[in-house]
Amino acid sequence: MAPFIKSAPRSRRIVAVLAFAVLAYVLIVALTARSIRGHVDVLSYVDPLIGTVNGGHVFPGATLPYGMAKAVADARNHAENAAGFVSDDSHILGFSHLHDSGTGGVLGSLRSTPRIEGSVRARPGYFAIGLSNSVYTEMTATAHTALYRFNFPASEEVESDGVLVPNNPLVLIELTDLANTRTGGYLEVFPDSGRMVGNGTFRPSFGTGNYKAHFCADFQGAVIRKSGTFTQKEVSERTKMLDERTLSGISAGTWIHFARPPNNQIMARVGLSFMSVDQACRNAEQEIPDFGFEAVVQASEQAWREKLSVVQVDPTGMSRDLLKTFWSGLYRAMLSPEDYTGENPLWDSSEPYFDSFYCIWDSFRAQHPLLTIIDPETQTRMVRTLIDVYKHAGKLPDCRMSFTKGYTQGGSNADVVLADAFVKNLTEGIDWNLGYEAVVSDAEEEPEDWTVEGRGNVESWHKLGYIPSDDKQTFGTGPKTRSISRTAEYAYDDFAIALMARGLGKTDDEKKYLWRSNNWKNLYNPEQDDQYQDETGAMVGSKFKGFLQPRLLNGSFHYQHTRLCSPIYEQHVCYFDTRYDTYEGSPWLYTFYVPQDMASLISALGGRDAFVERLEYFHASGIQYMGNEQGFLPTFQFHYAGRPGLSSYWVRQYVPAQFNSSINGIPGNDDCAMGSFAALAFMGFFPVAGQDVYLLTPPLFREVSLRTPTGGLATIRNIGHGPADAIYVQSARLNGRPYTKNWITHDFFYNGGVLEFVLGRRESSWGTGDEDVPPSLSTGL
Repeated sequence: MAPFIKSAPRSRRIVAVLAFAVLAYVLIVALTARSIRGHVDVLSYVDPLIGTVNGGHVFPGATLPYGMAKAVADARNHAENAAGFVSDDSHILGFSHLHDSGTGGVLGSLRSTPRIEGSVRARPGYFAIGLSNSVYTEMTATAHTALYRFNFPASEEVESDGVLVPNNPLVLIELTDLANTRTGGYLEVFPDSGRMVGNGTFRPSFGTGNYKAHFCADFQGAVIRKSGTFTQKEVSERTKMLDERTLSGISAGTWIHFARPPNNQIMARVGLSFMSVDQACRNAEQEIPDFGFEAVVQASEQAWREKLSVVQVDPTGMSRDLLKTFWSGLYRAMLSPEDYTGENPLWDSSEPYFDSFYCIWDSFRAQHPLLTIIDPETQTRMVRTLIDVYKHAGKLPDCRMSFTKGYTQGGSNADVVLADAFVKNLTEGIDWNLGYEAVVSDAEEEPEDWTVEGRGNVESWHKLGYIPSDDKQTFGTGPKTRSISRTAEYAYDDFAIALMARGLGKTDDEKKYLWRSNNWKNLYNPEQDDQYQDETGAMVGSKFKGFLQPRLLNGSFHYQHTRLCSPIYEQHVCYFDTRYDTYEGSPWLYTFYVPQDMASLISALGGRDAFVERLEYFHASGIQYMGNEQGFLPTFQFHYAGRPGLSSYWVRQYVPAQFNSSINGIPGNDDCAMGSFAALAFMGFFPVAGQDVYLLTPPLFREVSLRTPTGGLATIRNIGHGPADAIYVQSARLNGRPYTKNWITHDFFYNGGVLEFVLGRRESSWGTGDEDVPPSLSTGL
C-alpha cells in the first residue's frame, strides 16, 4: 500500500510490516506545547534515528502517537531492516507505510537505489531522504494515511545510474511486504484520475494465520502520460487491473508515468485499511482532503507535543545528548501498540482495538506501567482491547500483530498488564469481572495450542508446582522447553491474579493464587554452584551457590549451565526455538525474578549482604544484559536488600553508556520498552509491574514533574543537585514531611505531590530499614 519498496520478515521476532511501497521515479525506470524550562520545544530533543542500527530496529519514520500509518524509506539491509529503515549506507528499496517498531529479527528485499549520504532528516511526524536518482522524498502521516512529497530537479533531464534520462517521473506501487509473504490480491489503476487501489493477503511476522491489507493511492502535481500494470518483468500499458489469478506468488504492481511536474513536485497520498479498499479511500479523503503537506506535519507535531507535555523537566546542567536520550525514549514509548480502532475485520465491537502488542513479554515490565502514568487514557483503552480479544478470541494474547495470534515467549503476561491497571485503579469502561475471568482462564485452562496463547503444562503446574523439563502430562501442544523461565513467570502471573482476586473480594481465589506464586521455590536448587570448565579445561566461575534449575517429573534436578544464554556464555541459543530451559536469559538472571517475594529470595540466597554481593557480581561480571527487558528490574533490586544507593549507582552505569543519543544508543531491539526504561531511569522511579510499587532513585534531572489525572503535578526534586558523584539519597521529604521508604505508590502519580531528595556523595541510612524496603509476600504484602 505504498509506492514501491520491499519489506521482509524476521527470523526471531519479525516485524509485521506490510510494504506497499512507492519508489518514485527512475529507480524503476528500468522496468501549544509544553516544553522544558526555557521554552525550548521538546520535539527538538527527539531523535527518531536513535536505535536504527546495531539491532535496535527502531521505526524512525513519520507517524502519530500509536498511529497505524507508519511511513518510512525501507533499506536493503537484510539483517537490520525489521522496521524498514537502517542508518547505514545500504540502498533504498522504496517507501512503505505499515511497520512495527523495535522488534527482533531480519528481513529480505528486492531491487534498490543508493541514498545520498547525509540527506536523511527525521523528526516526529516527518521523514525525508535523498536518492541518487535525483529524487528527494519527504513524508508525513495521519492516523491511517501516509502523505509523500516527491521533489524533482528543475532541469529537463536528470542523471540516474550514470545515464541522463528525461525528467518524466515514473511512480509504481508494488504489492508486497518486507517478508515477501503475499498470496493473491487485487490491483487496479484508473488512467483518468491516476488512482491506484489494491489489497493482498500476508502472513504475520511472529505468529500464525494471515491478514489482508488494503490501500488507496492518489497523486497530484503532474499530468499523467501513461499508466498500467506489471508482473515480474512484463510491463503492460493496456492492462489496468490484476486479480487473484494473475497475482498469485509473483512480483506485481501498478505504475503511472507522469509529465514533468510544473512545480517540480508530485504528491502521493496513500490511504490504508484492514477492512476494504473503499475504507482505505475514505480514510485518505477524510484525513487529508487537500494534500496539504505542511498542515499534516504541523498537526502531527502538535499531537506529539501534547502527548509529551505531560512531563516537564528542569534541564539545568544536562547535556544536549542526555536530553535527547530522555525525550527520544519517551517518544519511542508511544510508537506502539497501534490504534486500529475501526479497522478490525474479525469481529464487531464497540470496544477500542489496539494491535502490535509485540510482544507483551517485552512491554509489560516497563512500557505499560509508564503509559499508566503518562497516558492513562490510552493505557485504559489498551486494557479494554486485551479483554475484548479474550471475549472474541478465547484467550488473552501474549503477542499479537496484524490481527493474528503471536507466539508466547514466557508466561501469560497480559495477566500482569491487567493486574497493574487494576491495582492502579484504571476503571473507565473496563469490565473488570470479564478481565478477571480472562486471567483465571490463563491460570486454569490449557489451550489446544499454547504456542500462541495461554499456558502450557497446566496439569503439572497444578499438581507438582513446577514445569517439568520432561513433562508428558499436557492437554495442548507447544514447545516442551523454557521450564525455568515459564515456572518463574507463571508464579508471578499467579501472584498478579491473586492481587486482582483480593480487590474483587474473591478470598478463596486469592489464597490459591498466592500459594501458587511460591512455586518458584520448587525449582530452586540450593546446591547448584557456578563452577564450570572453560575452553582450556580450567575450572572457573564464582563462589555463589543456589540457582533455579530444571527439574524432572520424578522430582530430581536436571542441569542447565548457570550462565547459558548470557553475554559471556552462548548468549544466542535461547530464543523462541530454543531447546533449553530458559528464554533469552540465564539461570543467573531468572533466579532474581521473584518480585512477589524478594524477602524469601534474599533469605534463600544467604541474607541481605550475600544477596547484594551476588547482585553486584551479576552486574559487574558481564552476565547481565540490558538488551533484554528482564534485565531492567535487577538494576533496581538492591532496594529490597536496603541498598537503594546501589540501584542509583547502576542506573548511572547504564545511562549513558548503553542508553544514549547515538544511532546505536540502545543495547537491544527497542520494543518500545528500551525507550520506556530510559525515560523511567531519568525520572527517578521504576515500576514493579503488577504491583502498586515504584522503586525510587534520584532523577537525573534537577527536577521532573508529571501532570496527574486529577490536574495536579507529581514533582520529584533533587536538593543539592550538582556534583556528578552526588547520586545517593541522604534524606527525603514527601509533601514537606520526612519520608524514609525507598519506594512509593501510585497515589503519588494520581493525586500529585512533591518528593524532595537531599543528595550526597556516599550511601546513607536512607531507605535501609526493614520498614523502608518494598513489600514482599512473606512479610505481609
